[in-house]
Amino acid sequence: MENQGQGLHARVLQSLGPAITAGEYPPGSVLRTDELEQRFDVSRTVIREAIRVLESMRLVASRRRVGVTVLPTEEWNVYDPQVIRWRLAGADRPRQLRSLTVLRSAVEPVAAGLAAHLATPEQCAELTDHALGMVATSRGQQLDAYLVHDIAFHRVILRSSGNEMFARLGDVVAEVLTGRTHHQVMFTDPDPAAVTLHVRVAEAVRERDAARAEALTREIAAGAMAELDILAP
Repeated sequence: MENQGQGLHARVLQSLGPAITAGEYPPGSVLRTDELEQRFDVSRTVIREAIRVLESMRLVASRRRVGVTVLPTEEWNVYDPQVIRWRLAGADRPRQLRSLTVLRSAVEPVAAGLAAHLATPEQCAELTDHALGMVATSRGQQLDAYLVHDIAFHRVILRSSGNEMFARLGDVVAEVLTGRTHHQVMFTDPDPAAVTLHVRVAEAVRERDAARAEALTREIAAGAMAELDILAP
């Protein structure tokens, strides 16, 4: 019975969340629980659980005698991985991808420079392993396998920076990379130049060359933005 309730709650959430982030419910719209109960044919408890999750994401706010009000975009928790996933699934995908890529451009090069100073030998080995994994899966339309190594590579960079704020952005970067792959905002095979840059970043971090690690990571970010100009104009 508990699993069934969780399934119902997830179904409501997976309908309302994307609808709100896609603008089907503009800011100020009021969602009434009794109407939602009828629409989804679920109990009030299920609706309340779904609303509670949306409130935690700052997509909505519950107000007595008013109902559940959709909040302006400026109040959303735009770093929540689920919110990012929903936004990337909508019509606003190109703008969202650009916004997230600019964020990466600001953070990841600095993180790479810090990693060159602070990464442990184990983290350096991880970077090298995943960079080589990207090389091995960069041909033959193996984008899902490539994605695993790509996400892991960037997580290690952020984590080995020694900055806990940067490290927490690992989930954000994972959603960006996943969204690009799953929504075909990637070439059939990754750009060879980008793959090579990841290998060179791993080398720079291992050799404790902070300036080179930062510069090469900026090149990766610039290349990602150039790809967006072609694939998601």
